[in-house]
Amino acid sequence: MSKKTPFALLIVITVLAIAVSIAGAITDGELDGEDHPHVVLLLMETESGAMYRCSATLLSPTVALTAGHCTSNYGYIEEEGDYSAMRVFTESDVDGGDNNYPYAGNNSVEAVSWAAHPDYETDAFYVHDVGIVILEEPGVVGLEEYGTLPEVDQFDDLPMPAGRNNKTWFTSVGYGLQAIFTTEEQWELQSERIRMVAHPFLLQLNVPGITGDFSLLLSNNHATGGTCFGDSGGPNFLGDTNIVAGVTSFGTNANCAGIGGVYRTDRADVQDFIYTYYTP
Repeated sequence: MSKKTPFALLIVITVLAIAVSIAGAITDGELDGEDHPHVVLLLMETESGAMYRCSATLLSPTVALTAGHCTSNYGYIEEEGDYSAMRVFTESDVDGGDNNYPYAGNNSVEAVSWAAHPDYETDAFYVHDVGIVILEEPGVVGLEEYGTLPEVDQFDDLPMPAGRNNKTWFTSVGYGLQAIFTTEEQWELQSERIRMVAHPFLLQLNVPGITGDFSLLLSNNHATGGTCFGDSGGPNFLGDTNIVAGVTSFGTNANCAGIGGVYRTDRADVQDFIYTYYTP
């Protein structure tokens, strides 16, 4: 999955631009294949023609859950204008599939509307970083399961890590960058649009600061993998379930390493917003 960057770059890194190196993806992960067909790639186009990508989870055939910064222009791409169009690509290997990326294809669906949490633009972007995208028609036909939401406040009592047997594990899925190298001798982005999976564990929750009571901080390292540019908005499932514990929101460095910030979906105001657009 992807790894994230410092505060000044938080919003920038969580979205991946096609022609610019602003992004997020799964690192040190594995190919997902068809294990999570309800996780999709979201392409946003601005009024100026610039294109950015995020990841998202289908909660139903026509409703996708993503990050607020993937559905709002607030604070970081004002010069590009508002998002004028959005499209969902559904294959696990978008570049090698039949999606005709970045244009409409056999396995892509147009969005008819999108929205961020109503309080998203009133605070730092990572405080209300959840969004919804409504599709024109079903993104994937015939799925047996979709992403689901946790119970309200379900994660308040998750155990802090104390040895491998006492860790809370997550399954992070997304279409972001696979690796970043930023030394003077080597500069490389591995940015295939392909769905990947990693298995980070919980590091911190309910701590004042960027975690607060709204985020989970997960491991992003070579052992567990993590998220990066382009993974923004993608799901962090609880264990091996289809419960979306949170959406990939931010990272704390430009190398997508160390810590990944996940915006929680177990808060009542978050679920009230989501259920405005989606009925289980």
